[in-house]
Amino acid sequence: MDVKIVFLNGIVNEEIYVSQPPGFEDHKYPKYLYKLKKALYGLKQAPHQWYERLSPFLLSHEHERGNVEKTLFIKKAGTNIILVQIYVDDIVFGSSNAKLCDHFVKAMQGELEMSMMGKLSFFLGLQVKQSKEGIFVCQSKYCKDILKKFEMEACKGATTPMSTNCYLGVCTDQVIGSDDVSCACPSGACSVEHVG
Repeated sequence: MDVKIVFLNGIVNEEIYVSQPPGFEDHKYPKYLYKLKKALYGLKQAPHQWYERLSPFLLSHEHERGNVEKTLFIKKAGTNIILVQIYVDDIVFGSSNAKLCDHFVKAMQGELEMSMMGKLSFFLGLQVKQSKEGIFVCQSKYCKDILKKFEMEACKGATTPMSTNCYLGVCTDQVIGSDDVSCACPSGACSVEHVG
């Protein structure tokens, strides 16, 4: 779901003045400034004002704000749940019940001008594939873009980018106080060098 003219929906709660934009100068008062009533694109407060506009709306519709991720909103209805993630002007949502999604869309479109983008397939560098077997997330496009950027497309791939025969475990016999910290793992397979 995409919010149209998202930052113009944010209400400004403080006094913000901007210079007269080109084409809108008042020749009688060229030194006057405009006082904003609503947020504008490019205004550093705009994303915050937009979030402050949307957040109370979601909370008033029985969504709870996430404890760790404050832009994640959760609503439980019996055994069903709907998750709503806000990212600037994009809203990603999913539910265990299609009716919760329909209700959410109707409420949002009643409050703001929104457009539905369809099923999520790409978001923040993540590719998302939805099927009856489940939801699968990968970053292959992102990885390919990085390889292309650094001209490493022809490099040899590895299924596991680390040694597979190294035993990793809790070290109980360490030598402390020297430049090297060593471990007494079986056959010395795990040695740790102090870098500093």
